[in-house]
Amino acid sequence: MEILHRRDGIFSKKIEGTEVTYHLFDEFEVHENEVPPGTIQSWHHHDIIEEILYIISGSMKAHWKDGGKEFKEKVRRGDVIRVGNLPHNFVNTSNRTCRFVVFRFVPTGESKKDLIKNDKILD
Repeated sequence: MEILHRRDGIFSKKIEGTEVTYHLFDEFEVHENEVPPGTIQSWHHHDIIEEILYIISGSMKAHWKDGGKEFKEKVRRGDVIRVGNLPHNFVNTSNRTCRFVVFRFVPTGESKKDLIKNDKILD
């Protein structure tokens, strides 16, 4: 077992105000974002990686573009966002910081659901 503390991560404060603590591994990445009220993240997309967000606290608006249209939806604590490769950004229109964890990895296209679901051996 390996325990990595927040201080072990790579800290970055983005120009728009988002604070990120990254933990990079050979096959995936986990990072925590703190998005202050009023923050508008830059539009971007990912060609290869899969990005999953899990909202820990607060709320924000997810924006994405698909088929020439722009979509918006409020997300809050407990919501999971599977980003895909669409252009997207997040906007904190609330008066509280929004915190979320991001899981990033490079998918192989092979379903591993059964392996993930059943890989628990009682000792």
